[in-house]
Amino acid sequence: MPSASPVPVSTTDPVNEAILRVSEDQLQGFVEDPIGVIAQRTSLPVEVVVERLRAMLAAGTIRRIRQTLVTTNLAQGALVAWRVPEERLRAAFDWMFAHDPFTGHVVVRSTDPGAPGAAYRLWTTVKVPPPFPLERHCEVLAGVVGAQGFRIMPAKYLFTLGVGHVRRRHLPPGSRSDISPAPQPVRLVTLNDAEWRVLLALKREVAPEELGPALWRHRAAEAGIPYADFIETVRSLETRGLIGRFSTFLEHVKPNGAGERVTRYNALFHWAVAPGQELAGGCEVARHHVVTHAYWREAGPDFGNVNIMAVVHGREKEWVLAHKRAIDEHLREAGIAFAYTNVFWGGRSEIKPSEVSPFAYEAWLTQLHSGRIPRPS
Repeated sequence: MPSASPVPVSTTDPVNEAILRVSEDQLQGFVEDPIGVIAQRTSLPVEVVVERLRAMLAAGTIRRIRQTLVTTNLAQGALVAWRVPEERLRAAFDWMFAHDPFTGHVVVRSTDPGAPGAAYRLWTTVKVPPPFPLERHCEVLAGVVGAQGFRIMPAKYLFTLGVGHVRRRHLPPGSRSDISPAPQPVRLVTLNDAEWRVLLALKREVAPEELGPALWRHRAAEAGIPYADFIETVRSLETRGLIGRFSTFLEHVKPNGAGERVTRYNALFHWAVAPGQELAGGCEVARHHVVTHAYWREAGPDFGNVNIMAVVHGREKEWVLAHKRAIDEHLREAGIAFAYTNVFWGGRSEIKPSEVSPFAYEAWLTQLHSGRIPRPS
């Protein structure tokens, strides 16, 4: 009997592409049966969806599958730019990724020499749960990795947050929604111990064997509460703006299990929008379908006083720049004045979910101060 053909793991396989167009960022909020919904929207059997997701996970095409949280409302969070001596840059990158669970994205970025902020090469996202202070955490990290300075840029408003690399591949420059998104203010929400138990069980990465209709029943058992109570608590957390989306995260920088690169260029766009136009400007930027993240963040004079930031990924640099030009043109047409704009290009990067538990933070501090966490080499 001939052996079965291997399950395709490329993102360009028609079945995988259909699944990923939905699973990357179209399951917003909390979905009680996410695999069933993916199957329904793709007109594929549940068994096929599970088989393909497991195969792509095993091959590294998909890095992780998880329910995301709106962690900007759970912990003090910020984009942080670090001024690190070039000879220490690699070690600082490695240490933050490996040893600080409250650091999520770690990216080495570059821009034109002499441009505002060009000396800040290391960029990270940091989230620190209350009551621990964010600035003190950054001071500790700076001391450990030898940073000469840092700029903390917390989000004031979120305009869009998603990924969807597969469905964005062939977007023409200027493609945008007819409707502006509703800007979401960043507000910290306090949870009780029972809610934390549910949230921590909810956010853990999905193991291959968990994929199926009973996913959240297993998590309710893990949290030690009845399933109906688990769902009720999650729905309550959702109404408080804490639930993001159910998502498959692709390996989008390094070659994946099929030997392909989903994207090659990671661009952070900056605009210094006129005071008073930040909300309108952010909404106009976020209308563009190519934008995966858009925020209002105050970067200060070291960065030309930019206040609107957006992220775009693409396979070709000129394609990314064409989208940047289209957004600039649209802002001018919409009457949004900006005194300065720039692009910071991402190089080496790693991504992991940020820890947000105050219990985990206290344990980490103890380990750091006791010397159980190694210092950069």
